[in-house]
Amino acid sequence: MKRTFTGFIVFFGLLASGMLHAAPAMPLSAVEILKVVSRTCAVEDVSDAREQTRCDHNGPNIKVYVLERGYGGQPNVTLNGQKIDGVRAPVCNRGTGLDDCQRGGTTTGYLYTFDLGNKNEGWFEFSNTSLVPPHTRLGARLFIK
Repeated sequence: MKRTFTGFIVFFGLLASGMLHAAPAMPLSAVEILKVVSRTCAVEDVSDAREQTRCDHNGPNIKVYVLERGYGGQPNVTLNGQKIDGVRAPVCNRGTGLDDCQRGGTTTGYLYTFDLGNKNEGWFEFSNTSLVPPHTRLGARLFIK
């Protein structure tokens, strides 16, 4: 009995020490629309926070890439008010900038990819709320023409 009790103490002690050394989650600090990709215009960099695309991305299968720095909850993403689904991949800080986390590292945010399907023009809006206090809500919007 004494041996089992000692084992539990050691287990919980190791568990607690691991939690103490874990880095705290970073609050959501930035949301940026990075690129719009289409067959008609290839890749357009929109990371300069412009209000609309310069190129006419008409036609189906437009993709939009959004970078979220920090930890947000479930984002709200729409095109002309209609919900859009996407996929996300973690990004890590490698000292020289952000990179995918395939070679390890600490997740510092997420890169989202949205396929607009057959929709081809309108206001693309992305917003999210930080999971970490102060629970700030951040967003970005872009008119895709």
